[in-house]
Order: sequence, then structure tokens, then C-alpha cells
Amino acid sequence: MTVGQDHAGLNDAFASRRYFRKFAKITQHLMRVAGVMQAEGRLSKADVEIITRYVTRLSFTFRALSMKYLLVGRDTGQFFGSLSMDTRESGFPVHSELLTMANDAAQTEKHLANMPSVEQYKEQMVRRIVGDQELPTKLQFALSQRLYYEELARGDLFWAQNDPECVWVENLPDGRRKFLIHWAVYDSQVNLPVVYLMELEDSGRASLPRDQYRWPEVQAHLTGQALAGLKLLTIAKGFDEAFDDLHPKGLRRFHLGPMYSHGYTRQTGPLREVLEEARAPEGEDWALAWTREELESERVEKERAGWFGTVDREVFALDPFAGRGADTGATRMERSIILPQRPYQVLEEKNPPGFGSVRKFVVSSSGRVLSYR
Repeated sequence: MTVGQDHAGLNDAFASRRYFRKFAKITQHLMRVAGVMQAEGRLSKADVEIITRYVTRLSFTFRALSMKYLLVGRDTGQFFGSLSMDTRESGFPVHSELLTMANDAAQTEKHLANMPSVEQYKEQMVRRIVGDQELPTKLQFALSQRLYYEELARGDLFWAQNDPECVWVENLPDGRRKFLIHWAVYDSQVNLPVVYLMELEDSGRASLPRDQYRWPEVQAHLTGQALAGLKLLTIAKGFDEAFDDLHPKGLRRFHLGPMYSHGYTRQTGPLREVLEEARAPEGEDWALAWTREELESERVEKERAGWFGTVDREVFALDPFAGRGADTGATRMERSIILPQRPYQVLEEKNPPGFGSVRKFVVSSSGRVLSYR
């Protein structure tokens, strides 16, 4: 593994494959944990369906990248690089990997048209092994790239920017329409997937998703504000002030990560020490942070608009405990961590400061999830 200041290139084939296998398991555990949170009443059915959808897309993205870098570290006859991951902050691939993938996806049809089929590659490899008694490394590399472009062609991946989608919820007695908007980004500041959900009421004449003027403006506005460094209060107030006939009643943000792994990341703090002491077997030497932020509207105030008109403005409730609301910009925040059994045991034994309020989800290879406070 070639290490830079904050990024590392996984140029060893075994390390690269272990990394992708690790994330294949993590994404499966994420979906199970979301189901447990729904059962506990901490997430709604709609929230779980949306989060599961984005996590599934994230798993497809990792699968595509695993094909792209399948032959890393092997002599393929040409240099094609290695996966660049954020070792210090997130444990995930760096943002530029997804940008490159999006560029490749735009040219998928052209690449696949100029490549032999999977069956033709396999036939050529057999001839090379049997007839020439050589390892068909170059053909293996070409086949891996074919499989990479086929994954891109299937679509439904998690991109650097996943544009807002609008889901109708209900028509309200006062004539307004209630919608749930969701979108997601792979945040370039922290190299992490972040999912947003906004509940809003629409008092406009045309239904928001069918409004050819407002809907594109809403999409552009929300995408432009999807930055991990912005507080939810800043995002919600900015939206409320930008659209007089759209009323945000709730905004939620889910940070899926960072991922900690003693073999891959160099983050500092208690979790690194826990993983080091746990000495867990391959596939169980990790921990994934999961943070949920929520902002809710507390009441509505009238604000003058023009000479004679007024518009509704939302007043949002902030965390009342110890003045933290002003710091977090949210009504509430919940931090969770997902980890296998052995790291959890060490975490409980060490009991480091700051983890008392963190919810722990302990997962197993059988699919079992246990929840602890």
C-alpha cells in the first residue's frame, strides 16, 4: 500500500481484494442495521427504504471499482493505477475515484462496442494457457475492464452527486401537498457518502415535481447546499427563504462513515486502539461510524413580503441540552457505531470517554444484529 499524506494507493492485489470484500460485508450490515433501527422506532419505513436504496447503490459502486482494480499489482503490460483511499479521515475511496467512474460511465457504450465478449476473452485465455503454457495476465486485465464497464452499464450506482428525487406523501386538509425529497452526495470534503431527506409542504399552484420552473431550481439549490460542513439549520433556513411557497418541516442527514480498520486506516483516537488490541480475524477487523442529524420545524411565523403580502417562515427547534443546538445546528443528533463482536468486547472493556452515549450495533457473519447503548 503506497501511503501519501492522507491518501493511499492499494497497489497490492491481496490488500485490494480484502478491502473490497470488507466493504461488501459492511454494506450488507448497514442495511440490516437500518432495519433494526426501524424496528426500534428510530427510523420510519420510508427512511429505511430510501437509505437501503442508497446503500445498495453504494455496494454496486464498490463492485464496479473492484472490477476496475481486480488486477492491481500484476504485470498487465500497462500502468493503470490503483484505488486511492482516504486513510486519515474516512477509510473510503477518495472523491476523485467517483468522478473518474462517472466519466467512464459516460463512455461505456463506446468501450464495450470495441471489446470482445466475456466468452471470447475466456476462450482466448484457455488457448493461451493450454497452447502457449503462459499466464494470460494481459487478457485477464482486459476481461476485468470489460466487467468494469458492464457494471457501469447496469447503472443505479452511487455517484459523486445523486440528484434530488421527490416522493408524494399526502394531500393536506388546507390544500397543501406534502412531499419527501431525498438526495445524496459523495462529499468531497470528507470523502464520505451522505444522504439527505427533507419533508416539506407545497402551497404552490402546480405540484412541485411537475412544476417545470420550481423543481429544477429546487434540485439545483439542494445539490449546491449538500456540504457536510454546513449545518442543517443553515441549509433549511436558506431553502425556506429561497422558496416562498415551499415549507421545509423536517431535514435529516445521515453520514455513512468513517470506516476504521487497523490494516488500512491511520485515524487517531480510541477506535484505532480498540481495533489494534482486538486482533480480530480478517473480515472482522473494522468499525463503521453512522451519524444521524435531525432538524424539525417548531412553529411558523408570518413575514412581510412586498407591500401588502405575507409569507410563512419556519422557526426550527434546536437541541435544548447545554446549548448544543447552536453548535450542532440541529434538533437532535445521534451517533452510532457498527462493529463485529471482538472489537465490541474490547471497546466495552476499555470504555473510552465519549462512547457512553454512542449506540453500538454488533454484527455477525450470520446476519444477526444486536443493539446496545
